[in-house]
Amino acid sequence: MPTTKTVATLIGNPHPAGRTSQVAAAVASMVAQGLGGADVLAPVELGVHGAVVLDADSSAVDRDCHVVAAADVVIVTSPTYKATYTGLLKSFFDRYGSSGLSGVTAIPVMVGGSAHHALAVDVHLRPLLVELGAVAPSRGLYVLDSEMDELDDIVAKWWEANGSGIRAAVQARGVA
Repeated sequence: MPTTKTVATLIGNPHPAGRTSQVAAAVASMVAQGLGGADVLAPVELGVHGAVVLDADSSAVDRDCHVVAAADVVIVTSPTYKATYTGLLKSFFDRYGSSGLSGVTAIPVMVGGSAHHALAVDVHLRPLLVELGAVAPSRGLYVLDSEMDELDDIVAKWWEANGSGIRAAVQARGVA
């Protein structure tokens, strides 16, 4: 009997429920559909935690760390701050050891106001995920604030170009 795959979303925006969350939800929906109906878990919104992410004794943040590390696929989404991901996201990932995301297929996604920072998703966020042991089999997705009205089309085109690699990575890890 096949195991149902899980897709988690980790949103590193200090302001919950914004454009970054919208992009994360759209990507998670497309990935779940593309994997044949995976379960999309409730989003992990780091903005809800705020500075508590720095509290090593926070059981709520520990639970979110477990959700992310236990997912088959995690969509890691951040707004672009100073040409990279947020400090809040980095602080969350600092809670993991060097193989904390081993076994997870990770998809780096960033949202920004300028195309000048489009490489940040693959130059900054992807290496962080790989450093933690995740497999990042696709190009990251960078969405401009000005493209939000076209989000579904942008995500669909991204999936068309990257979906086969993501499916192959998930299958290779024995969860398909």
